[in-house]
Amino acid sequence: MIEIDSTLTAEALAPELERFFSLAADKIRNLHSRWDPATGAPVFTIDGRYTSRGWTEWTQGFQFGNAIYQFDATGDEQFLEMGRRSTVDYMASHISHYGVHDHGFNNVSTYGNLLRLMTEGRIPEREFEREFYRLALKISGAVQASRWTDLPDDLGFVHSFNGPHSLFSDTIRSMRALAVAHVFSHVLMGEQDRRISLLKRLLQHAESTARWNVYFGTGRDSYDVRGRVVHESIFNVTNGAYRCPSTQQGYSPFTTWTRGLSWILSGYAEQLEFLDTLPEPEFSSLGLSYYPDRNAALTRFVETASAVADFFIENTPTDGIPYWDTGAPGLSQMGDYLDRPAEPENVYEPVDSSAAAICAQGYLRLGRYLSHSRDEKAGERYTRAGLTIARTLFHAPYVSEDPGHEGLLLHSVYHRPNGWDQVHTGRQVPSGESCMWGDYHVMELAVYLKRLAAEDPYLQFFAVRS
Repeated sequence: MIEIDSTLTAEALAPELERFFSLAADKIRNLHSRWDPATGAPVFTIDGRYTSRGWTEWTQGFQFGNAIYQFDATGDEQFLEMGRRSTVDYMASHISHYGVHDHGFNNVSTYGNLLRLMTEGRIPEREFEREFYRLALKISGAVQASRWTDLPDDLGFVHSFNGPHSLFSDTIRSMRALAVAHVFSHVLMGEQDRRISLLKRLLQHAESTARWNVYFGTGRDSYDVRGRVVHESIFNVTNGAYRCPSTQQGYSPFTTWTRGLSWILSGYAEQLEFLDTLPEPEFSSLGLSYYPDRNAALTRFVETASAVADFFIENTPTDGIPYWDTGAPGLSQMGDYLDRPAEPENVYEPVDSSAAAICAQGYLRLGRYLSHSRDEKAGERYTRAGLTIARTLFHAPYVSEDPGHEGLLLHSVYHRPNGWDQVHTGRQVPSGESCMWGDYHVMELAVYLKRLAAEDPYLQFFAVRS
């Protein structure tokens, strides 16, 4: 169980954050200089060097997004030019990529961050450049929304790359692409010029994910533990009937792959912040019986995010770093592993620091939302949980201090069942390597905390309004 430090503040982490940005500068610059985009996107490291291997090109935006965030944190314009030039040169195909569920990862991390910086006045205002970013984000949101599976009862979901039967937990974070496009009053145009609301599809997807990918301890099945998350839900596409839980990267459909949980926590927490800014009529006009008004949607999102937040606290070691799956078989050999800090060099099961980085931001956003609007006590608890995890991540052995290692965050895992992660000689399980989504989310976490500590503008993906 995470031992939450009730005294920790963002300001207290400021020295660690400055050290992190100092370490990150050379790593981002060196990877940019070495990497050949023709080989595909960098995914994870082997012996400290980034390599390409993946199911889809879902990590390219994280590489360029890291450069943009390094500029955000330090004002060093070489990183702005690096991120901006790379976005123009290499990200166009990701805007129109209808074969993936990853638009919120690739395109909001690049076009979205650049537009946000312009809106904040951090980079020069250029009308044509602004419209370029806006157009990219409009198309990205609509293309993402077109990857759609209808379900009964006015539900549905953006299906994963596995096909129209597959609802991934990961995809809730990709709904930020729909949210940003909706901010610009964009819609998806269908047959006979049907205007399809991106906000409606976002909410339909979110409710479908909550119903079938998150458990609430209500006796749904024999393994219904409040806050447990399943990586994937499978549907009969002929009639839309739910069939079964599944997983691609977890240990089993009846355990919790912790990175899947992290996407749920961060995704719903971010969307809470977004939905809270929308006017009431935007909800009532959609005609969704389960979300007749804004409060109904906000209440459901709080219920979902809080359930998984509590589960993660209870099922994670004391320092906030989870093992890759809560039911991984080797954990039974590790005694009271939840009553001590995680052990990335153990011989039984790998930890996943990338899940911790994603969760930390989710806790901070959820905590801030609850503290300002609904439940100050719960908000304070979640905020301190996020800070506790962050403190661990920005210290050894997780922050990458070796200048010869291209990663920013050590001890992450990509695909344990497929055996894609490197197991070093003399070791039994993966350790000591990095992944691009882990690096991006620890960078985003660092920028988020730096802004909190300095009382700078709050970091929001939808802060692109003009």
